[in-house]
Amino acid sequence: MKAVVVREYAPFDQISVGDLPDPAPGTGEVVIDVKAAEVNYPDILVIGGQYQIKPPLPFAPGKAAAGVVSAVGEGVTLLAVGDRVSAQVEYGAYAQKLRAPAINVYPMPDGIDFAQGAALGLVYQTAHFALIERARMQPGERVLVLGASGGIGVASVQLAKALGAGTVIAGVLGAGNAEIARQCGADTVIDLGAIDLRDGLREAVREATGGHGADVVIDPVGGAVNAAALRAMAWRGRMVIIGFAAGEIPTIKANYLLVKNIEVSGLQWSDYRDRTPDWVRRVQSEIFDLAVAGKLNPVISRRFPLDGFKEALALLRDGKAQGKLILEVP
Repeated sequence: MKAVVVREYAPFDQISVGDLPDPAPGTGEVVIDVKAAEVNYPDILVIGGQYQIKPPLPFAPGKAAAGVVSAVGEGVTLLAVGDRVSAQVEYGAYAQKLRAPAINVYPMPDGIDFAQGAALGLVYQTAHFALIERARMQPGERVLVLGASGGIGVASVQLAKALGAGTVIAGVLGAGNAEIARQCGADTVIDLGAIDLRDGLREAVREATGGHGADVVIDPVGGAVNAAALRAMAWRGRMVIIGFAAGEIPTIKANYLLVKNIEVSGLQWSDYRDRTPDWVRRVQSEIFDLAVAGKLNPVISRRFPLDGFKEALALLRDGKAQGKLILEVP
């Protein structure tokens, strides 16, 4: 089969499309003929050997895909050949065929195409667990989403609105990204590049919330904006750190946590996938239901052929991606 092949850990611009053996399903596994693969920032780290899990060489990167089940292993009862599905895996999605544990493969409802199915996976799962499990968001609360025009940001804005947030504030860079956030349902958009972060973000959030502050902060960005967002939080607010797209891991000032009775937690979503797959399956079903009901609509800004993966990853690396990037696999 054709696949993006990592034969040794290296920068993504040093690898290429090649051939890997067709996979066969083991016990409890299925093989999927991939139609669409989701491109995510962690893929860059996996390819470079900088991720917490290093796949055995050679391998195809990619953590999310959608396609059609083409083979079923022993013991699999909930899936059948011909089923339209999405899948969440550690690696392997940038390929024509993907072998995956059946427990991490989810039937897709009618009305959701393959690109949408792939895009409604990893980032929406991450946003859902961040908002509901880690931040314990309640209906009516005020939510600040940083990096709100990126994959996790778009998913967080849409899910916060769909799940009952009172006010959703989007932090972005630039007018183009601001428009994306508005289209996704943000009530207020703040251009983080046009304000003095330390005090300006707090003032803007207070203005948007009638002086209350942010009950929930979703941060996939890190860097200087993290400290500014900490100052913008309401009493008993909860911040969830998802990643460091800005390239800088922030240092949290514990005195802020003490004085304001706020909390900061982290989210590594793949732990939930591996430790509580039934929970993840329930969340994916809810995400699909919300999409069918018209409450979620993944923003797919670009689609690339499989051999266009370098351009897609470069957009993520350079912070120029809006919404989701999808590889369409022949």
